[in-house]
Amino acid sequence: MTTREEEIQRRIELSVTSISKAVFPPTTNHHGTLFGGTALAWLDEVSFITATRFCRKALVTVSSDRIDFKHPIPAGSIVDLVGRVVKVGNSSLKVQVDVYVESMYSDGREHAITGVFSFVAVGEDNRPVAVLPVNGDE
Repeated sequence: MTTREEEIQRRIELSVTSISKAVFPPTTNHHGTLFGGTALAWLDEVSFITATRFCRKALVTVSSDRIDFKHPIPAGSIVDLVGRVVKVGNSSLKVQVDVYVESMYSDGREHAITGVFSFVAVGEDNRPVAVLPVNGDE
């Protein structure tokens, strides 16, 4: 029998999501850097996959709590988006997504963006449900 905290840690480890993308001109703005809206869509997608892997329930995004753009991401870059659950409530959870950028043609990578997203698990009636089984229920 595992404790709730052990189960949360186990699920966090299993739900870490990493996706790599190439930044091509159709995803850039007039400065030749990744368009903020595209970055937000990628962040939301990774956070949703991470949250779904964590609880395997229907989820809705309720907020993007904070997005920090640390520096621009130029066209011709590779980005890695890494999502991890950082907080678990009864029916809600928070996922942090970190975006790292690297040149296609030289070594090294930098942390470019951090975003935090909140989700609520919902049942068929679209009302909140527990993100983890309660009292052994599935």
